[in-house]
Amino acid sequence: MPKRKGRPVVHAATVLALLAGSAYFTYELRKDDQAKVPAAQTVTDNALQNSGKATGKQTWERLNDPARSVLRDAKGAVIATFTDGARTATLKGSSRTFTEPANTSTKVVTDDWVRLMPEPWTKGAQNQQWFKDWFKQYYGSQEDDVFAIAFQYVQGSPVKKDSAGVPYEGDAVFGPYKADGVDRLEQNDFYDYLGIPYTFRNGTTMEPRTERYRALDCSGFMRMVWGYRSRYPLMATDTLGDGLPRSANGMARSKVGVDIIKLQGPSPWYTRPKNIDTLQPGDLLFFKMDHRTADHIDHVGLYLGLDTEGHKVFVSSRKEQNGPTIGDKGGVSRIDGNGFYAELFRSAKRL
Repeated sequence: MPKRKGRPVVHAATVLALLAGSAYFTYELRKDDQAKVPAAQTVTDNALQNSGKATGKQTWERLNDPARSVLRDAKGAVIATFTDGARTATLKGSSRTFTEPANTSTKVVTDDWVRLMPEPWTKGAQNQQWFKDWFKQYYGSQEDDVFAIAFQYVQGSPVKKDSAGVPYEGDAVFGPYKADGVDRLEQNDFYDYLGIPYTFRNGTTMEPRTERYRALDCSGFMRMVWGYRSRYPLMATDTLGDGLPRSANGMARSKVGVDIIKLQGPSPWYTRPKNIDTLQPGDLLFFKMDHRTADHIDHVGLYLGLDTEGHKVFVSSRKEQNGPTIGDKGGVSRIDGNGFYAELFRSAKRL
């Protein structure tokens, strides 16, 4: 993600002081203690809200825009949502609270659990054995989902290493400083964070760069969460291999997944979507932020849903915060209203 024109420079010493301060995040799983936190916010998709009816049993429903299958409980409430052509599923479960008090007062209380299915959804897939087996394993499961994994890289997250000593989770930075000591280097992928060579499915091997150890830029963060951790296929670059491309622009324009909000309007700035109510927790959000990147989309984040104030929020890795955040530095992490990111939001994809 490029440096924004016209934004004040934060000196390295200031950044280090901030990092050394009260830097922590809270990820709480609430089960028997629901009364102590605000209620989970509901989705704003009118089709989901208005079509459910109490039937006394679980029922499947087909909805359009996008084409998807919805599983409802006996009272008509949504249990799970599956979108045609996408592997992402949202399952209702225990309510959790995601916060980052060192950088924002924003609090996300959600009962949505975002997981990857082994195959893209198709109409009638609920009758196939692969889905029955997957749903039995993951509905009600408290195994880390995409949201839990994403928050394992925000400021103050504890480092965890595998048996080979490779740090697969823990506080990530956006990237090291450039020679000028002001701007930060981009193009920091998950293998840079890990510090190990990585061979992609097409046989391409990418080598980590020592100075970028524990660094993830915006798209590298998404590739860590969805690819290395959740096992979504990854391309080596924007052109080599198959799966999720390397850059935000490559992801936005890729044929993988389903375009929930399509890129519209004239380049290079395109236009802000007029309606964003079709978004679902777990969607990739794309932004056009800098004139220096020509017609490229230059930032990507993960949509979390509504915060406790009813705003649509996301998590992404940014230069200003120097890593993954739902914070306010450089712009509040909301895509509704008229804030910095809201104004520059352009499209969305469901993997």
